[in-house]
Amino acid sequence: MACTTILIGKGASYDGSTMVARNEDSGAGSFIEKKKTVVLAQDQPRHYQSVLSHVKIDLPDNPMTYTVTPDALGKDGIYGAFGVNQANVAMSATETITSNARVLGADPLVEYHASQGQPGQADYVPEQVGGIGEEDFVTLVLPYIKSARQGVVRLGGLLEEFGTYEMNGIAFQDKHEIWWLETVGGHHWIAKRVPDDAYVMMPNQLGIDQFDLEDAFGAQNNHLCSADLKDFIQDHHLDLGQEGDFNPRWAFGSQSDADHVYNTPRAWVMGRYFNGKSYAWDGPQADFGPDSDNIPWALVPDRKITIEDVKTILSNHYQGTPYDVYDKKSSKPYRPIGINRNNVLGLIQIRPYVAPAIQAIEWLAFGSNPFNALIPFYANVKTMPSYLSQTNQMIRTDNFYWANRLIAALADPHYQKALPLIERYQLNLQAQGHAHLHKFDGLYVENKAVVDLCQEANQAMADLAKAATDKLLDQILFLASNRMQNSFHRSDG
Repeated sequence: MACTTILIGKGASYDGSTMVARNEDSGAGSFIEKKKTVVLAQDQPRHYQSVLSHVKIDLPDNPMTYTVTPDALGKDGIYGAFGVNQANVAMSATETITSNARVLGADPLVEYHASQGQPGQADYVPEQVGGIGEEDFVTLVLPYIKSARQGVVRLGGLLEEFGTYEMNGIAFQDKHEIWWLETVGGHHWIAKRVPDDAYVMMPNQLGIDQFDLEDAFGAQNNHLCSADLKDFIQDHHLDLGQEGDFNPRWAFGSQSDADHVYNTPRAWVMGRYFNGKSYAWDGPQADFGPDSDNIPWALVPDRKITIEDVKTILSNHYQGTPYDVYDKKSSKPYRPIGINRNNVLGLIQIRPYVAPAIQAIEWLAFGSNPFNALIPFYANVKTMPSYLSQTNQMIRTDNFYWANRLIAALADPHYQKALPLIERYQLNLQAQGHAHLHKFDGLYVENKAVVDLCQEANQAMADLAKAATDKLLDQILFLASNRMQNSFHRSDG
């Protein structure tokens, strides 16, 4: 899916947490209902079959309970998006990324092909199952891993065995570190540890731009990869470096005209936001422009990054640049981060300074990001509030996803008039979220029904969110109604 991801090392975040955030976006012309739920260990399948690719995989007998953010209707499978397990290990799945013809010719994607004809007939062609993909990753990996590194190793083994039908970027996170895995063709992959003092920008494009193959085949401190990657690179002449430095982005990725409209501008605006002092991003003397193919994968930010920074940048529509989609004078040539088809934004924060039972927080927002608010929920629970978990195809104002979808659709045509209302909603609700965490963190007592406490906290947060969102919906509906094209200023008193 079309998505945007940001990874923030513990030394780059405001409180020493590792933070991974991801927008899950629909493809053009589509919208996908999302919900937030919990899969209990006893409900995890032992035999898995993909809806899209029909691949069948036996799963281990020792799963952990985990949170997940699936498609509400499930017609194309689970699409878990992101979640956290009982060991306070998180993953995102997936950022769809780009590749090139050389890679896809050397290691084709493992695509599903339906059967043709009837069994027993001369022209019968049996079904060819596909590999694993975004539909499957969270279910296959998250319940079984106790560190971010273990997540890379488990998914890497599955990719080598079953292959994938798409190019993917997946984050794994624990309180110590973040790893980023990128698939390379049908069966190959690379993974790199995010530097603790840096953040990473991922806009639907293969991103890793430096990779130490000696480390990957040696100590494996910061790099991991598929077992035959060296031979794969050499046999298919994929290394394009001139001076001995291997750059995966040049070897495995793309630098197309489409990238310069759809992908690189998002990396540019993220870098412009977090590193506005250390690099030039505008004008003829800029270090990087919207169409630059060499924007670094990881940068040390000018200052520590907050929850609010992540929300701001993942809602970005090029405000403050000549490309703002809400500026009538703008040429609007680039795909924004905060787009109409944002389904859900999840920011997973794993906090090292509190007890393990309350370390993992999932900040959630649904719908188009310029119009929603990001609020926190504890991950160590057995169920999620119905305001988050009961999304279905019925449009309802008592559901966080649908309420925000309605607000965005009503507010968008009246953006400048609606903006003060949206900004107050975001500031007030997100401030309540921080206050909420302070309150319930303070109520935690070890071994005192912590799951019940976390569920109580989550329900209280959902109640706050519903009250604030209902109020905003009322205000935006009133604004939009007064600005209808058939309005008339004279009325009978």
